Formats: sequence, C-alpha cells, structure tokens
Amino acid sequence: MTAAAAPGPHDPPRGNGPSDANVPYGFIGLGQMGAPMARHLTGRGLVVHDTRPEAVAPLVDGGARAAASPAEVAAACRIISIMVRDDAQVDEVAAGILPAAAPGTILAVHSTIRPGTAQALAERARPYRVEVVDAPVSGGFMGAEAGTLAVMVGGAEEAFARCREPFGAWADLVLHMGPVGAGTRAKLARNLLHFTAFAAAAEAQRLAEAAGISLRRLARVVRHSDAVTGGPGAIMIRPATAPLGPGDPLYGIMEHVLALGEKDLSLALDLAAEHGVDTPLARLALARLADGLGLPARMTTTPEETR
Repeated sequence: MTAAAAPGPHDPPRGNGPSDANVPYGFIGLGQMGAPMARHLTGRGLVVHDTRPEAVAPLVDGGARAAASPAEVAAACRIISIMVRDDAQVDEVAAGILPAAAPGTILAVHSTIRPGTAQALAERARPYRVEVVDAPVSGGFMGAEAGTLAVMVGGAEEAFARCREPFGAWADLVLHMGPVGAGTRAKLARNLLHFTAFAAAAEAQRLAEAAGISLRRLARVVRHSDAVTGGPGAIMIRPATAPLGPGDPLYGIMEHVLALGEKDLSLALDLAAEHGVDTPLARLALARLADGLGLPARMTTTPEETR
C-alpha cells in the first residue's frame, strides 16, 4: 500500500478547510472597507495588493506580504477576496487572476456590482476551474473595523463551506443566499431599504425643523429607538410578500402595525400641511402601507384629500 501523493502546486485543494488553512489568503483592494477587512486576516499568511503603495504599507507592517499584481496574488493563494470600486475594476482584477490561479481557487467578490457581472465572471472562470462567489457586505467601515460585518454569499455550497471560516474573521453574520449572483441581489435589496430610509430621514428632518425641533436631539431618539427595535428590519418577518390570510399567525401583528402606522402617518401629514412642508414619501407610505404589510387597504383617502 502506497501513500497518497502530495498535491502539486496546481492541484485543487482537498477538502473544505484544512488545505486552505495551509496556504496564504489573498486580498485585493485596500480602501476604506478592504483595508480593515484584510487586517483581520493578517494571521493567516495574508498576501495583499493595491495600486496605491500607501494602502499596502500598513498591512505589510502588520505581517502581510505585498504582491506586485493580481496574478502574483493568484499564484500564492487559494482563496482571494476582491474589494474594489465597481464592475469594471472587478473585471480588470479578475483578468489578471484567472490565468495565474490554480484549479480549485475561490475568487470572492465583495464589491457591490451588478448580479449579471458576477454570473458572467463565474462563466469566464469555469475553464480555469476557478470558483466565483459574490459576497457583498453590509455594516459599513465601522463593521469592517470591528469585524462585525454581515456577508451575503452567492455561489456553490462547496465554495461557501470553504469561505465561511475565513469570512468569519471580519464578519459575525455569514449567510449563503443561493447560487452565484444571489449575494449581490440580496445586497441591492438591502441597500434599497438603506438609501430609501436616508431619503425618508431627510423628509422627517425637514418636518422637524419646520416644527421647531432640534435635529440633533431627534437624531439621538431615532438612533436609540432603532437600536432597541431593530428599525425598519423589525418588520421583515414574513417569509413571502403574498397577502396574509386572516388565519395567518402574523395577521394580527401586521394589523396592529397598520393601525399605528396609519394613525401616526396621518398625524405627521397633518403637521406637515400645517407648516407647509412637502412630504411625498410619507404620503406614499400611507397609501402603500397596508399592501406592504400584506393586508387589505383600510384607508381610501389620505388626510390631504379629506381636507
């Protein structure tokens, strides 16, 4: 009986974790998010690359090795994270990685890009036997610094299994969302809520300012109460957006939310009208709240229409 031959430099890693642990981890793109994410991986034989030497230097001082190009990262690593600006930069970096990557390498894209870009990249990588996962993150630079990001992973089950542990170095929520592209679709839905809420916050501030309320004190209340309740995410408890039936366990909860929402939005719209503040998002929210909660509409007119 003979012992199994050791894997060669271009053989795919064996298993879902131990092989990856014995080779360096690559990270390309050391900006506001990428640098702190990479810093959490410096104890794993980290190899880093960025077009700006000043971005690379602090990571090298912390124990990482600098690579002169994406190809050099690919030659040394079996899991490579990319955190660059946009779709074009992702494609450019991938073009350098793929010809140099060993079969079985995982290319993890953390940038927020188009879902189709991730899927096209997975097709480009297939002849090289390179796995692509799209793994955008949520939590901002504060989460990156603290290692408390959420990461939404799209890709094969096997690839996700190999990424779960290293991603956990900088994220405390690592979720498999589905096949390649699913991570990005989840991130776009999440950011729709994020930035729409910013626009709503601006509308609320205009109303508060017109009504003589301190915006700084109001902001403290919002941040405090959202930390307690979970903010807009607190209502995301339905498994689907189809209308709820009266026998659904969530029906009563949503009826309570609707009653409060319609009352409070109506009062806010009255205050806005009193001070001459245009609040289009609030009007839209009142009109669509019932449908959004999966309930039949209870109000057929807005407060403005009844005046």
